[in-house]
Amino acid sequence: MESDSVSKSAQVHADTSFYRRALYTFSGAHFLNDLVTTGMVPALVVMYKHALHLNYTQSTLIVLVSYITSSVIQPIFGMLTDRRPRVWLFSLGVFLSISGLALTGIAPSLGWLLLFIAISGFGSGVFHPEASRGTHFASGSKKGLAQAIFQVGGNAGQAFGPLMIPLFLIHTGIHGLIWLIPIAFLSLILTVPLLRWLNGKVQAGTKKKTIEGENNIPGVIMLILVIILRSWCQIGVVIFLPFYMSHLSIQASETLNFIFVGAGALGTLFGGMISDRLGMKRLLVVSMFLATPFALILPHLHGVLAVLDLLFFGFSVLSSFSVSVVYMQKLLPKNIALASGLSIGFGVGAGGIGSVFMGGISDVFGVATVFTILSVLPLIGAIISWLLPNEKTLGKTA
Repeated sequence: MESDSVSKSAQVHADTSFYRRALYTFSGAHFLNDLVTTGMVPALVVMYKHALHLNYTQSTLIVLVSYITSSVIQPIFGMLTDRRPRVWLFSLGVFLSISGLALTGIAPSLGWLLLFIAISGFGSGVFHPEASRGTHFASGSKKGLAQAIFQVGGNAGQAFGPLMIPLFLIHTGIHGLIWLIPIAFLSLILTVPLLRWLNGKVQAGTKKKTIEGENNIPGVIMLILVIILRSWCQIGVVIFLPFYMSHLSIQASETLNFIFVGAGALGTLFGGMISDRLGMKRLLVVSMFLATPFALILPHLHGVLAVLDLLFFGFSVLSSFSVSVVYMQKLLPKNIALASGLSIGFGVGAGGIGSVFMGGISDVFGVATVFTILSVLPLIGAIISWLLPNEKTLGKTA
């Protein structure tokens, strides 16, 4: 009996120590994945255009293919892996996302370029559901904090992606992307050792006859609306800020975008840290409501005041990013991977589609009208968040 007690104690200690290792591995892999997909791909469009002599329509196909393969169909991967988990997709996904982008450096034509972009996007699409499921298993009772650590990795990758373009390619041109191949193999060294642990968690979960809690479809629909509004707001600022502040240089505009997204990464971490105490619904409402005044005054500010506003705007509007993932998992306790696909992938994809819609508005009414629309999106999101069911009434996830 004593040896059994010692054995159980040792196992608990091992699980506790491996919890941190797993969590930071998921976050690190998320950084590498989003660095090359949502971070570098949009910033590389100009270089692809010049290297392959593309027109604007052909150039937009690059982003469209990337968004469709990496984000829009991510919920489909989530549904498939909920029925039959495939933990190896975690490692394969991040490997394909990096190596696919690396191969675009030697693409001889638009067709080959789109194929390699699709491979990279596909890798990102299959990576996210399994990585988010693994974060769920590794989180223990601190769901919000764990998901925040995971999401900060992705947000940091998005922020640093554009900054890598001049640093990495200034001397090599587009062909220098092929040197990302060693990083792709490095990702395997980082992720493969975790597969045995992840498979054990998945197998333990499938042995349970029932999963506590029922799927709340009305709540899912409302939360998806909030995620879409937040994504439109985020991507709208990133895409249209350089056009709106056309008096600034491209480098200055990219710096402002980095400030906005970087502040959002800090907000994501902070939101996850306090959500386990404050409550997820309350944090969603407060964060979206606080973002509203900063969104309203942004078009009227310049210089240092604009920088400060972007800091507070990004921090507040994205502080609910990781919380919405955990909230969706509570609303869909029987479909954890699908919940991740809806809250992460679909949100990003919807933002890309929304950017096209806002682009049409800017062509007709001007960029200033886009920023007027962006200023009211957080307020609408706050109202819808207030209508969400309280997470304490949703039952427990597995």
